[in-house]
Amino acid sequence: MNIRKGDTVIVLAGKDRGKRGTVERIERTKRGLGVVVPGINMAKRHKRPQSRTQQAGILDIPVPLHISNVQVVCPRCDKPTRVAHALLEEGARHVRVCKHCGEQIEVAS
Repeated sequence: MNIRKGDTVIVLAGKDRGKRGTVERIERTKRGLGVVVPGINMAKRHKRPQSRTQQAGILDIPVPLHISNVQVVCPRCDKPTRVAHALLEEGARHVRVCKHCGEQIEVAS
């Protein structure tokens, strides 16, 4: 997969076009894969209290964006980029590579 948890992405389409954020999680939705980015594509959720201690109210929650509406930002050249896959010389390990600068895209886990 080209996008992973922890990647910095830029939104290509929708009301939050041009905003950047870090991928929190990837979900399967009815329409395919969705990417959840905190602070982007926020929706209001009206919540009832589930117990006497929990407070009711209106919450802002991030809703998944379709994976085709975001693009990975290379940490080296700081440009939105397509992702290539390459093999490392020392072994048969596949890595993701930036199409612009050719550097390996790493996720800080």
